Amino acid sequence: MSNPKPPDEQPAIRVTAMPADANFYGDIFGGWLMSMMDLAASNVASRRSAGRAVTVAIDAVSFHHPVHVGDELSVYANVMSVGRSSMKIATVAWQRDRDSERTAKVTEASFTYIAIDEQGKPRPVPPERTP
Repeated sequence: MSNPKPPDEQPAIRVTAMPADANFYGDIFGGWLMSMMDLAASNVASRRSAGRAVTVAIDAVSFHHPVHVGDELSVYANVMSVGRSSMKIATVAWQRDRDSERTAKVTEASFTYIAIDEQGKPRPVPPERTP
């Protein structure tokens, strides 16, 4: 794992893994974890595109550390690049044990989104707004 601790920024989402998200042994389903990463990335993509954006691709995902029922999952997401209507969002998921400060990087992936209009057609991503 490349980073010994989570990024020093606010996560896009933070959630507690629950029994419905796990198999019989208490290990969280990879699909649930990927959906949390997609949710975090979609928050960033919608904000950056100032509207609706849909997932069109996810790069390879490898799971480095398990997540168990009761663990806290934090997903960090940042814009990597912006095209005419597309955005690439980098995500990284970190696990924290429920009863301690022990953390571990779980996985990372990049998600590609397309900004769409009300008819579901691609639309340009507007220029980045400055505060």
